[in-house]
Amino acid sequence: MQHLSSSGPPPVFCTIVPPHVLDKLARADDPAIAGPARRTLEKDAAQRTRRRLTTVIGAPAVAADVTATGAPRRTVHDAQGSERLPGVVVRREGEPPGADATVNRAYSGLGATFELLLSAFGRDSIDGSGLPLNATVHYGEQYGNAFWDGERMVFGDGDGEVFLDFTVAVDIIGHELAHGVTQYTANLEYFGQSGALNESVSDVIGSLVKQYALGQTAEQADWLIGAGLLAPRVTGVALRSLKAPGTAYDDDVLGRDPQPATMDGYVRTGRDNGGVHINSGIPNHAFYLLATDLGGHAWERAGQVWYDVLTGGRLAADAEFSDFARLTVAAARARYGEGDVHEAVLKAWQRVGVETA
Repeated sequence: MQHLSSSGPPPVFCTIVPPHVLDKLARADDPAIAGPARRTLEKDAAQRTRRRLTTVIGAPAVAADVTATGAPRRTVHDAQGSERLPGVVVRREGEPPGADATVNRAYSGLGATFELLLSAFGRDSIDGSGLPLNATVHYGEQYGNAFWDGERMVFGDGDGEVFLDFTVAVDIIGHELAHGVTQYTANLEYFGQSGALNESVSDVIGSLVKQYALGQTAEQADWLIGAGLLAPRVTGVALRSLKAPGTAYDDDVLGRDPQPATMDGYVRTGRDNGGVHINSGIPNHAFYLLATDLGGHAWERAGQVWYDVLTGGRLAADAEFSDFARLTVAAARARYGEGDVHEAVLKAWQRVGVETA
């Protein structure tokens, strides 16, 4: 089992489904919905505690054989419905697909994320130095979430009522692994605007993973996070939309997508770590506007600007939206000059109401 170095960045427990959504489901009248949501909230709380203890006590050093290879090193485990991590090894790098579609999707999603990072940005795995990619599937009983815990991806099977298998959307896998990229680079604090930027960067990279895997241009992409995850009974298309924040779902049980697209709708709240999954809609939409304005493949110019800021060493851990925006303007100028990319970055932030001056 691979561990973060005790001298490395502290791990953050990051889930794809926000706690405020699960909290609403936990209060549903239908026990088939409320029960799994309550259990998921309890498991998430326990994992957050485990992450905090690991950070304070310190984790063992990374194994000596972790070296850059330019090729993925994937291992998928099966928790077999338990909460024990990592579980039983069911597929290693290079082994053929098996009968379990969930295992196969997890394996492919790890590979798709690795390929986007390497091919588009020259990054060898999430740490830039060939870190093995580990995942655990079939975690818990009707567990309604997926998370990055600082060491591995973990996927629940969902409850079948609101959420389906969490490996069904490759952008969910990309999103959670991108938290690892942020952990090893800017290490954005998981609260308030810096936390919303943390979530937004993961949504952006998750969307780019899907677009790269499908060979889509910005115009062809659906810009949804978690399309296919919601069960048929849910009125909605995904967890979030970069194209139209606030429109991903509107359901009697799940509620209405609370994300704003601009600063006019910015939500001030103490829940969800200061609204990290809510206000992330604002920088999400700025990226969508930039990518579609530039056209072509979103990872080539828009994605490169975002990546330059994330890895450039100038983004403070407690950065606010305006700090990130100013750095994207500078990064666009540094890489592309004062041309169309630079102007498009300025315009995108202006349209969502974030200052760049």
